[in-house]
Amino acid sequence: MELEYKVEGGDFTQAGYASSQVKKVLKQLGINPIVIKRVVVALYEAEVNIVAHAYRGVITAFLNEDGIRLVLDDEGPGIPDIDQAMVKGYSTASKEVREMGFGAGMGLPNIKDNADEFDIVSEVGKGTRLNIFIKYI
Repeated sequence: MELEYKVEGGDFTQAGYASSQVKKVLKQLGINPIVIKRVVVALYEAEVNIVAHAYRGVITAFLNEDGIRLVLDDEGPGIPDIDQAMVKGYSTASKEVREMGFGAGMGLPNIKDNADEFDIVSEVGKGTRLNIFIKYI
């Protein structure tokens, strides 16, 4: 099964839509609630990162018998230093984003902590791709 969601940068009213839809599907499939929580945390953090930092993005969720693969591609400024971006508490979020309660610098570390596989590739001035896999068991 493949699910796809488009995400617009700056549209915080829709942030979390994709993660809530994926959660519904996983519940309908009878996936373990602990696994669902890991998926939702990772996907929500990644989705908010697109909204907060990119111009737009696409989230694709691939569900199979072993787990769920989440691929998030965004068009945006990219990440100049991925190692630094992975440090808990490091944030490049704008003042406006922080005032809304986002941008604490925990997004990427939380995604990695909840994923069984995590890969990030970014090109400055072009965008970022996250590849996340979470096993069902």
